[in-house]
Amino acid sequence: MSKIYDLAILGGGPAGYVAAERAGAKGMSVVVFDMRALGGVCLNEGCIPTKTLLNSAKVLEYAHEADKYGIGVENISFDFKKIMARKDKVVRKLVAGVGAKMKHAKADVVMSKAVIKEKRGEIITIESEGQEYQANRLLICTGSEAAVPPIPGLDPSLVLTNREILQLKERPESLVIIGGGVIGSEFADFFNAMGTKVTVIEMLPEILTGVDEEIAAFVRKEFVKKGVEFHLNARVTKLNGKEVIFEKDGQEFKITGEQVLLSVGRRANVAGIGLENIGVEFTPRGIKIDQNCRTNVPNVYAAGDITGFSLLAHTASREGEVAVNHMLGRKDVMRYDAIPGVVYTHPEIAGVGLTESAAKEKGTDVVVQKLPMAYAGRFVAENEGKDGFCKVIAGKKYGEILGVHLVGGACSEMIWGACALIEAQLRVQDVQEIVFPHPTVSEIIKETCFLF
Repeated sequence: MSKIYDLAILGGGPAGYVAAERAGAKGMSVVVFDMRALGGVCLNEGCIPTKTLLNSAKVLEYAHEADKYGIGVENISFDFKKIMARKDKVVRKLVAGVGAKMKHAKADVVMSKAVIKEKRGEIITIESEGQEYQANRLLICTGSEAAVPPIPGLDPSLVLTNREILQLKERPESLVIIGGGVIGSEFADFFNAMGTKVTVIEMLPEILTGVDEEIAAFVRKEFVKKGVEFHLNARVTKLNGKEVIFEKDGQEFKITGEQVLLSVGRRANVAGIGLENIGVEFTPRGIKIDQNCRTNVPNVYAAGDITGFSLLAHTASREGEVAVNHMLGRKDVMRYDAIPGVVYTHPEIAGVGLTESAAKEKGTDVVVQKLPMAYAGRFVAENEGKDGFCKVIAGKKYGEILGVHLVGGACSEMIWGACALIEAQLRVQDVQEIVFPHPTVSEIIKETCFLF
């Protein structure tokens, strides 16, 4: 008789490997299936490799600005191949780290495509390369892939997505990016720093949908100063090889790039994994889950991009934790009011909770206060000639913190504190009474709260 696992996990990304780690720590027997590499898109084709590249771009920018800090740097140059090689080294190291975590959790790892075959009573059967595996519970976290819209003339062999652009061996002289979201903006930042002529075509009135609009406009203007070209309210109508044809203000324009990056969103990987074989409800957008990350089928859970809701690695990891906690009988629910969003451009963007526009759409009565980053002494000391600001959104009646949005400095490293404020339902008055370390950039949050 074959082994029956306590938990089978489809997908070894942030949702899957974190869930396996948590479940294994509690004594559950776990099997994880992944058809590419442990770590998922985030580690192999997204979060980690792009941040590695962006850090190289940041170091290069620091070198060019060294004289502002009294430091002389001569003959500044960069080696694109070495930058890409370091990116690969970082990914390999972290993938190996995830593998070590799976061993520590005593989880079996099967590196091949897996398909859900059937569910009989409490037993779920999964097939992978002709072999069957059985488990009492199933967590589906097969992630997402780059969306490829039906643009006339689009040849997938000539256009890059986030996966292919990370494999470039040579720096392109010019790059046209279709889509000004987070992925498009981060690659625009990196390649612009490398000396590539970057053009971004965005269908909406502003880049970085979902980011506070004032912050998005601020960052776009900073990009323009660096030489990035933007076409907003522009709709791509056709591709002719690497020539991009788009409409803007009733006129047709054409632009050709040595490389073209398609970055218009992502779609859940719901096809070909056997969801229909056990009756899991899903749409092209993703699998529907409840607050415990349960699907409509008993003992079958889903987490991460496959749900099509919050396509962020940290959301996926938390959903995986919630799912495992529910399996173990621990009281826990998934909350989305304090999910941080970060854009690792230079300047960095970090935000959590309601934006001004979101509050307006919900009809929430709020008060908004804003303060330049220059009010934080450490920001001034470490960011010569740079700017940025902090925006805090609070409920008008009680003063509860509903949103915090930052641009400038290493704001990605302090946004977690704002998440905690919202999770704890603290008021502006409560934040005023917290002791922040000085001098730190994080003090800007407290100083902004004193404006209420």
